[in-house]
Amino acid sequence: MDELADLIGHRFNDPALARRALTHRSAGGRADETYERLEFLGDRVLALVVADMLYDAFPLEDEGALAKRLVALVRRETLAAVAMRLAVAPLIRLSRGEEEAGGRENPAILADVCESLIGAIYRDGGLGAARNFIERHWSALMEGTTEPPKDAKTSLQEWAQGRGLALPAYRQVARSGPDHAPRFTIEVSVGDFPPEIGMGPTKRSAEQSAAERLLARLETADV
Repeated sequence: MDELADLIGHRFNDPALARRALTHRSAGGRADETYERLEFLGDRVLALVVADMLYDAFPLEDEGALAKRLVALVRRETLAAVAMRLAVAPLIRLSRGEEEAGGRENPAILADVCESLIGAIYRDGGLGAARNFIERHWSALMEGTTEPPKDAKTSLQEWAQGRGLALPAYRQVARSGPDHAPRFTIEVSVGDFPPEIGMGPTKRSAEQSAAERLLARLETADV
């Protein structure tokens, strides 16, 4: 618990909450013994606090622009990156099989643990404690872009619409790996242009990768 407190900047009054926040279902039993319920709570607390931060930080932006920023700041990739910076992976409680399968490096598990820690901090110290944690780790991410972020799928869609083409079409062409650490391969096509593929641990990340690759090729070709 001391090591966790040093990493996240919060000392738990209830150590059982901290242990639960770090316990994957492979190492736990009932739902109240794993991080899944705390993850559910942490997801909502994170969204509320980040939305409030954005409301204050960008007073001239409309709802749509704020929503784009929010999505980018609370998505799985961002959560996993925060968890990696916190270096909490060695503290996650996993079954031996899950650990041998690379669970500590699994972005989905890291993202879940990040949310569960937020939920645990909220339950242990209230909204103020959770907000302090979120502000420490999300303020720099929030201030890093002057314009609302635009993901590759949105940019590719706008590129196609701007040229009178049909919307990009995505198709899953492969899935590999075990259920707890899948790897998706997605193909995207626009009009008659040759398609591109992308890979990732989630369908969304694979679609983003494919869209980014296709958009880069199309823009480079200046078609």
